[in-house]
Amino acid sequence: MIPVILSGGSGSRLWPLSRKNKPKQFLTLFGDTSMFQSTLTRLNGLASVEAPLIVCNNEHRFMVAEQLQEIGLKASGIILEPCARNTAPAIALAALKAMEKGEDPVLLVLAADHIIPDVPAFHKSIEEAQKLAEQDKLVTFGIQPQSAHTGYGYIEAEEKSQPSSVKRFIEKPNLSTAESYVTAGNFFWNSGMFLFKASTYINELSRFSPEMLSFCKQSLEQAVIDLDFVRVDSELFAQSPSDSIDYAVMEKTDKAMVVPLDAGWSDVGSWSSLWEAFAQDANNNVLIGDVMVENVHNAYIHSENRLVTVLGLDDVIVVETHDAVMVAHKDQAQKVKTIVEELTKLNRKEVDTHRKCYRPWGNYDSVDMGDRFQVKRIMVNPGASLSLQMHYHRAEHWVVVSGTAEVTRDDEVMLLGENESTFIPLGSVHRLRNPGRVPLEIIEVQSGAYLEEDDIIRLQDSYNRQ
Repeated sequence: MIPVILSGGSGSRLWPLSRKNKPKQFLTLFGDTSMFQSTLTRLNGLASVEAPLIVCNNEHRFMVAEQLQEIGLKASGIILEPCARNTAPAIALAALKAMEKGEDPVLLVLAADHIIPDVPAFHKSIEEAQKLAEQDKLVTFGIQPQSAHTGYGYIEAEEKSQPSSVKRFIEKPNLSTAESYVTAGNFFWNSGMFLFKASTYINELSRFSPEMLSFCKQSLEQAVIDLDFVRVDSELFAQSPSDSIDYAVMEKTDKAMVVPLDAGWSDVGSWSSLWEAFAQDANNNVLIGDVMVENVHNAYIHSENRLVTVLGLDDVIVVETHDAVMVAHKDQAQKVKTIVEELTKLNRKEVDTHRKCYRPWGNYDSVDMGDRFQVKRIMVNPGASLSLQMHYHRAEHWVVVSGTAEVTRDDEVMLLGENESTFIPLGSVHRLRNPGRVPLEIIEVQSGAYLEEDDIIRLQDSYNRQ
């Protein structure tokens, strides 16, 4: 069995923590690891699980590789989607990749951003589903509904509380309809998780969406291997129809089966659902970080960097980050996406990036910025280096805070230790490398007329970035 982890979501409903360049699946929102990492580690203990296949977008590739390394896993492939085409093409790429050596494994398709606390119950449902998948069934996992939720799609099953054939898939209902589904007992929340043989999915896709399959095949045949990544052909993949697996296959096939899952599942689709997933205090509050409250009930309050105080408010969401604060009534939590859309129209950078940005070599934090200066705290991983580069519009001062820096400046190479510094003139070809075994931390002061990231002319790069 090969896990296929779909990791292309943007998670905009969890803004300002979740952003385009680091969406919710890569955040540590619940537990000690990211949701992406938890998706993989909760498979520990299942029999015959092989190295996972990851499908993600190009911007997240180094984050995926780094988070896999942190939990000691190596993927059998990291497939890069050049553009978003929904779940059916993404799964097609994974299935075709899994069959390249003439094998026909069972694929366990999981989203990278779900919470599933009851791991033994999850494993039991997977084992039940695997038996059906080996009989050429396309199995989906139906969540036993805990309430008449109007934010989920539903699956109507032939039977109650046992694996059975799917009668139909249903879009998000209104409240009265959802209540009737819960009362009936044979309706489940649609989890978006699946298990089937690679060949079964490909055969059904060829029946119901042959054009999609054709473009996926062609784009994979023209793929380029780049370090640990599989870059499918962008022009061919972009021509594929954009459909969910439900619409493209599951709603049309006669092979669809549903296995009930009662394991505390949540897709963390909003701040309210994250509040529900946590153990709450005596006032039904979830308080994370440096938070002080008085006369507050049923609230989710999350502080990243500073003291947050809340007085006399109930049913609120308060989230603080380095560069943004979001306050909402819990009833409005699903509408955070609307704020993100408005910020996007205004070209606000807070939609895409955090103040602290992650790179394949480490990270940097923009500590301060003015009209003609910017101050960054830069951390370089042991053995890593930035690209050999130059700037047309800015000069830089580097001060080593900890570790050892190898600095290339035009034809000169020098080593700098703690409390030592150097100056990089405008137009100078330079590189920063960490030759040591501990992280390198420097303070960089930029000065010039233009200080944006697109004033980086890369002349050589270890990570094949443009």
